[in-house]
Amino acid sequence: MLQVNNLTFQYKKKPVLKNISFTVKPGEHYSIIGESGSGKSTLLKLIYGTYDLKEGHIFWKDQEILGPKHKLIIGPEYMKYVAQEFDLMPFITVAENIGAYLSNFYPEEKQARINELLDVVELQAYAHTKAKELSGGQKQRVAIAKAIAKQPEVLLLDEPFSHIDNFKKQSLRRSLFKYLKEKQITCIVATHDKDDVLSFSDHMMVLHDTKIIAENTPAELYKNPENKLIASFFDEFNIIENYGIVYANQLKIVENSNLKATVKQSYFKGNYYLIEADLDGNIVFFEHDSNLEEGLNMCLSVLK
Repeated sequence: MLQVNNLTFQYKKKPVLKNISFTVKPGEHYSIIGESGSGKSTLLKLIYGTYDLKEGHIFWKDQEILGPKHKLIIGPEYMKYVAQEFDLMPFITVAENIGAYLSNFYPEEKQARINELLDVVELQAYAHTKAKELSGGQKQRVAIAKAIAKQPEVLLLDEPFSHIDNFKKQSLRRSLFKYLKEKQITCIVATHDKDDVLSFSDHMMVLHDTKIIAENTPAELYKNPENKLIASFFDEFNIIENYGIVYANQLKIVENSNLKATVKQSYFKGNYYLIEADLDGNIVFFEHDSNLEEGLNMCLSVLK
């Protein structure tokens, strides 16, 4: 398994990560979430061996991952890292980029592998398009396919769908993570988007102020958020006296209760409306199946 033991890291004199320890099992999908600047990308780079560690150790199985002082080439052979900047060759095609590191001794097998990966990232129609002619989202998909071409043991993904539009994002997530599970490729994802991880992660950590403030399954973190930061990652939420953190979907209109609110505004969200209301001088949000007029008074109940 991947073991990160008591990792501490800083840029010059600025602490970025303190006393970070966690494990990831082979074939597991593990996610790192946190605000911008929380150290998510730095942690991935440290796992990849981009920087030298002064404090702490990182192991994959029984092999320690070391930085550039100890390794001429950054990154272990069994691991691939897809950063937010895409390492593609612009003047060759998508297919050629994906197959860049595959052996030419077996051309039929190489082509079959390229076709398989084109299917995974849904770029079959762009196989013969030069990389420089692609959009940012398409380049991101090529970078992912290129990273898994030689089927690494560990895949590190930094905001892997940030450049991909919503028309493709949902199906691409399902396709990629299904493939990684089938091939038992250990996957570690750093993201700020709950849809990247909620349906696919086995375990998740929350980074804040240089430290891990929570680690559990996505379901447990969602159902029992320890603080506002964790709740905000998943959904709209409220802080209600005597109830604590209450998601917008846990507030419902009832005939009678002690929670009396007045509608201020309604926001159309597709299959529901997000209602902004005044509750004893505080703003709360709840979900409702229809639009509600401003000024409407109602009673609310917390359903947990």
